[in-house]
Amino acid sequence: MPATASTPRGLDHLVIGVRDLDAAGAFYEKLGFRVGARNRHPWGTENRIVQFPGSFLELVTVGDEGAIPAHGERRFSFGAFVRDALAQQGEGLSMLVLESANAKADATAFQAAGIGDFEPFFFERQGKRPDGTQVRVAFELAFAADSRAPECGFFVCQQLEPQNFWNPDFQQHPNGASALTSAVMLAEEPAVHRAFLATFSGGAEVLEGNEDYVLALPRGRIDVLDPEAAQGAYSVEPDTTPARFLGFCVAVPDLDAVEKRLTAAEIPFQRGEERLFVEPEHAYGCMIAFEQG
Repeated sequence: MPATASTPRGLDHLVIGVRDLDAAGAFYEKLGFRVGARNRHPWGTENRIVQFPGSFLELVTVGDEGAIPAHGERRFSFGAFVRDALAQQGEGLSMLVLESANAKADATAFQAAGIGDFEPFFFERQGKRPDGTQVRVAFELAFAADSRAPECGFFVCQQLEPQNFWNPDFQQHPNGASALTSAVMLAEEPAVHRAFLATFSGGAEVLEGNEDYVLALPRGRIDVLDPEAAQGAYSVEPDTTPARFLGFCVAVPDLDAVEKRLTAAEIPFQRGEERLFVEPEHAYGCMIAFEQG
């Protein structure tokens, strides 16, 4: 069901900042993902996309720093956020994006809820079909902000030309990945982000843990982990950051096949009972986990 301002929103995409876009794309191909061609934005960033049914990963870099606009009154600059995140925090997952059926209405809802006072942002660009044919893709975004998680970016995305963007051919991955299942957030105090995330997600169901919790979305989930849970699940060493995105999980049909692929590619990984994962230091700053599914 499409999300509205009053119903839960599913995962749309994750923004992963990298310094060398082609090297990162080649790495994701070694992992067994199909990676799209380079796209250019008029505000100075460039991306390559890994697509799943209804969601995608956006590998993004700064292409033309001089074209990046500054943040303004009620204006969120995507390019400036990507640039600053790379400069200050380094490579990795920096923005969580949920779906939107009406970005203008969502912007109004975010303002009323006190989690964002930004003008909706429209843009379009040229995309390519698998056969190379150019098509128009267009989007409208509504941004939100959690003041207690300044390193984390949040927005919703409305697809205005979905028939030109989503393509089953792009969603066939050699590693068998069939879905983006989770965005993983690490928080020193998960409880202080709960109200924001509940509102941003459109009232998603919250599944309780100990200090950590999961927001169950119509598509995928948001895992919010405290340092102890993150250490247990992903061998993350504690740090002093109040909140940051650790990485993501995808569903694959055969963990043994993924293990063989990573071993052959000489990519370091760890395997637990429920998942196999590549740690951030081996994956351009973004933890990549494979779950059975």
